[in-house]
Amino acid sequence: MNLHDHDDTKLFSPEFTRNPYPVYERLREEDPVHQVRFPDGQLGWLVTRYADAEAVLKDPRFIKDFSKLFGGSMDEMSVFTQNMLFSDPPDHKRLRGLAQKAFTPKMIDGMKPRIQEITDDLLDGFEGKSSVNLIDEFAFPLPIIVICEILGVPSQDRDKFRTWSNSLIEGTSGEAGVSVYEHMNEFVRYLGEWFQKVRQQPGDDLISRLIEAEEAGDRLTEKELYGLVSLLIIAGHETTVNLIGNTVLTLLNHPEQQQELCIQPELIGQAIEESLRLNGPVEFSTSRWASEDLEFGGKTIHRGDLIVVGLNAANHDPKQFDNPELFDIHREKSAHLAFGKGIHFCLGAPLARLEGHIAIDGLLKRFPAMALAVPENELEWRPGMIVRGVRELPVTLGK
Repeated sequence: MNLHDHDDTKLFSPEFTRNPYPVYERLREEDPVHQVRFPDGQLGWLVTRYADAEAVLKDPRFIKDFSKLFGGSMDEMSVFTQNMLFSDPPDHKRLRGLAQKAFTPKMIDGMKPRIQEITDDLLDGFEGKSSVNLIDEFAFPLPIIVICEILGVPSQDRDKFRTWSNSLIEGTSGEAGVSVYEHMNEFVRYLGEWFQKVRQQPGDDLISRLIEAEEAGDRLTEKELYGLVSLLIIAGHETTVNLIGNTVLTLLNHPEQQQELCIQPELIGQAIEESLRLNGPVEFSTSRWASEDLEFGGKTIHRGDLIVVGLNAANHDPKQFDNPELFDIHREKSAHLAFGKGIHFCLGAPLARLEGHIAIDGLLKRFPAMALAVPENELEWRPGMIVRGVRELPVTLGK
């Protein structure tokens, strides 16, 4: 494979999506800060070594707000970028501070019984079945119900959120060729109508609190309200769907460790951290741009250059992790980058970990003998630059 002259046919191909790790290994060794043509046509830099990845995520010269460099917004998606994920200090601190109120350790701890209840209800639905699609029937509904309840939007609309979220994240058209932009417009209209209802009848949910903050003055603009809520709905379930799916798939591929967890459920937390490192639910960081000309990793990066961190590539760096290709639930807690690093560290990480823990614990207690229902090479991995996960995960439940 030639890693130069932008021959990136191997990068981002279906074969790469199935197993990107051999490509990452070659990039780390031969060209760790690699100029690449991304699937959307943009030319940018892909960072694959752990030390470089950590440096980019913490370096204030790599900024998130595209408009500071180029003015205006990138495209019609601007309504989805008015949030802390796409902002820099001081806006970032203000926006994150508002969202943080829903994710305090006390609030998350208080959600344990409800998450357990949702998990038990979903698993009750498996009774009498010999096999299920674990994504559709478990990994997807659990986090979407939780985030809908936090926000105060009806969880019966969760299939709509799934359609819109898939469209945005994968950049793919939906049924009957509905375009990504049509889906975005539907999502924005839905939120607008919902905000109207909440203004008339506020509750104690997060959207009510965010609207109060918006109405209190300059703490949150209307666009920021849309941006923050859309981020929480999409990020609040997408990462956890794939955290659960990828962890279960990895356990099914390591049945001896799956059985060990059934006997020693106290190791589930470690198993989830190891799964996050080995096959994290977010493949690449969101985009950053160089705010000035600079040298980085032996390359000259120009002001305005796009730079993306390969989170899963960094998490397989042998300079940081012994035997990185090995799944080991006894591995000491590792400083993986699955939730990012620095000021943009994932706000929902404690909630995702809690949901993952309760989900895996519940599954293993009820169905300790579950196994893959199809050969692994028949599983379809979701396309797109952001999430890493399978579309479906058919499992037999066993006795």
